[in-house]
Amino acid sequence: MTHFICITCGTQFPASERPPDSCPICADERQYIGAGGQQWTTLEALREGHDNEIRPLETRLTGVGTRPGFAIGQRALLLQSPGGNVLWDCISLIDEATVAALQALGGVQAMAISHPHFYSSMADFAAAFEAPLYLHAANRRWVMRPDKRIVFWEGETRGLWDGITLVRTGGHFRGSTVLHWPEGADGRGVLFTSDSITVVADLRYVSFMRSYPNLIPLGAAAVAAIVAAVEPFAFDRIYGGWWEKVINTGAKTAVRESAARYIAALE
Repeated sequence: MTHFICITCGTQFPASERPPDSCPICADERQYIGAGGQQWTTLEALREGHDNEIRPLETRLTGVGTRPGFAIGQRALLLQSPGGNVLWDCISLIDEATVAALQALGGVQAMAISHPHFYSSMADFAAAFEAPLYLHAANRRWVMRPDKRIVFWEGETRGLWDGITLVRTGGHFRGSTVLHWPEGADGRGVLFTSDSITVVADLRYVSFMRSYPNLIPLGAAAVAAIVAAVEPFAFDRIYGGWWEKVINTGAKTAVRESAARYIAALE
């Protein structure tokens, strides 16, 4: 029995003798099945040709990303805080070296993931650190590998500790979530946004989409709701879902101005 992993989105499935017929996450209009058809791999195969880079990003923040890139290519973020460390988002490759590196930084006391495209090998990561895994309940149907450590939270916000807060923005998915870290960026505040509020090529701006690969936009009301969801939180920096997608300063203004530009273009 093998936990097969979708090559396109990196999501791990329950153990089975044969690969599933298809990946529902990729069959959805927000993602895609590659031109070569549905393809699968395994953790064992990934470990043969890939490893994970552990990269310090700022004080008490470390990135974890797979090289060479795999699936969507996102990286996870380990936030170190006095009340416990939080692993934000997830990747498909987990190995002994990665677990040891994160344990050396204090381990993982909780995990939280922005949206289904980044669920990847979340069950294996949660098991390795015996950590609760926070997912918004609105995204429950997209969990391909259920696990006893998953905590489905409801409502608009979920506090963890030390002021760290999960915020439901909706938009990309009904349960799309960002994480607010008030002590980040030297106390100016950090927002971890992934695809909920994506940092674009021009690092002065962000954007908002139902589907990024298929270029399906969001409506004005959805974009306004995203901005309203994060407005109560102070943040000067945004970390998107990839190494280079960072707005180092002026991030809250960037969100406001980007939303106004986006809505004006729709009109």
